[in-house]
Amino acid sequence: MSATRVLVLNSGSSSVKYQLLDMADGGRLAMGLVERIGEETSRLKHTPLVTGGESREWSGTIADHEAALQAVSEELAKDGLGLDSPELAAIGHRVVHGGQAFTEPTVVDGAVLAEIERLIPVAPLHNPANLTGIRTAMALRPDLPQVAVFDTAFHTTMPESAARYAIDVKTADEHRIRRYGFHGTSHAYVSRATAELLGRAPEEVNVIVLHLGNGASASAVRGGRCVDTSMGLTPLEGLVMGTRSGDLDPAVIFHLARVGGMSIAEIDTLLNKKSGLVGLCGDNDMREIRRRVDEGDEAARLAFDIYIHRLKKYIGAYYAVLGTVDAIAFTAGVGENAAPVREAAVAGLETLGLAVDGALNAVRSDEPRLISPADARVKVAVVPTDEELEIATQTYALVKKID
Repeated sequence: MSATRVLVLNSGSSSVKYQLLDMADGGRLAMGLVERIGEETSRLKHTPLVTGGESREWSGTIADHEAALQAVSEELAKDGLGLDSPELAAIGHRVVHGGQAFTEPTVVDGAVLAEIERLIPVAPLHNPANLTGIRTAMALRPDLPQVAVFDTAFHTTMPESAARYAIDVKTADEHRIRRYGFHGTSHAYVSRATAELLGRAPEEVNVIVLHLGNGASASAVRGGRCVDTSMGLTPLEGLVMGTRSGDLDPAVIFHLARVGGMSIAEIDTLLNKKSGLVGLCGDNDMREIRRRVDEGDEAARLAFDIYIHRLKKYIGAYYAVLGTVDAIAFTAGVGENAAPVREAAVAGLETLGLAVDGALNAVRSDEPRLISPADARVKVAVVPTDEELEIATQTYALVKKID
């Protein structure tokens, strides 16, 4: 295959994030974001990396995703990187929910589109936008392979004992209720990169990956395969997040409906958008929360302590699931940048072989690195995630195989 470029698209309900990569060396050629699609004033920010040029910003009206991708194509063309380039091998799309049907990257056809659409009830916030992005790209380049890379795919290796909820089996199967997990491209990339950091093959390493951003999830990865993860049927389950509650007694929902008189829609909004850190202290930015903690703010301190308590519980649980742990890897915005979170998460777990070196933990870097003492039994790592590179890598490997 002579064409080596892959365009990665992450389509949201009113935004499109994109990166153009050259898989000959994994280098980025351009990246950008279109936001506020369909609103009166839309915005496009484009950064050409191959030329070393400055970012370009444009504001105006972008009516829909087709217009957004057309605008992206025009910006890329200004740098000689247009969508009509013969060097473009494929377009890789992030798709949040693939259910049980999609366990690996998949070339999109009519049947694949239909299945992604069928999964909308379990991913109503994400799959519709992902579908729109795919259909728009297919219309612009019908001759080019369009590859769907699923957030859930990495977690399909979970055993049934981890994936099943303890509810009536017939009801669960009829409504596709099970634990799917999310952030899979990040967990795949980081678990593999952690093994590389240790100088070992992924098949030889057990890793607990902590993807801590505004959305947050943990995974237990045994020999390169996920055996458990904290998110479930939806991204609401698990860790305390920026605006999501994470784990809670399901009867809280019944109580809010019966006693609080709240509708299902109101409860949905409460748990997904008004809970987590923002519900506890009014902020979902960990930097601001830490600033408030340092100033003696008790609400911020409690929010931080609850966040760490839940995180520590999952570390302990996944240590038990794996039996033997070689490394814990922190990633994503909070995991990569918030040293106090990393320190607090492993504090008191020395008997499990976990500790951080204060000086190493304080270092800011964009490179994968160990922050545990040299003699630590379990290594603690900070591994910047790269979901776009992971999507591009999986996309390119698939189109090379079928070429």
